[in-house]
Amino acid sequence: QVQLVESGGGLVQTGGSLRLSCTTSGSIWSMDFMAWYRQAPGKQRELVATITRGGTINYADSAKARFTITRDGGKRMVFLQMNSLKPEDTALYYCHGSQLGSVYWGQGTQVTVSS
Repeated sequence: QVQLVESGGGLVQTGGSLRLSCTTSGSIWSMDFMAWYRQAPGKQRELVATITRGGTINYADSAKARFTITRDGGKRMVFLQMNSLKPEDTALYYCHGSQLGSVYWGQGTQVTVSS
């Protein structure tokens, strides 16, 4: 059973930056892909960014040009650098991994952007 643990959330003003981290209990190279999702109050969980084992990266339109997903295989970590944050980015951010049809979720880290 793979465990994912997020960290790095917090309260930031509009225009600020945060770097989220996701630490995995297993090798990230065994994952078909890893991703960041977010869920704002009263809304459905939405995809923010993905990175495949091969390194292909995709972003939601809302994240393009502001967010960057990266990984460090040696540290078994995936990161989400978030710049130019907006109040609408306020949400619980989840790390997600998919491996041979099994999916794994972290417990989430709260990001709050004040106006």
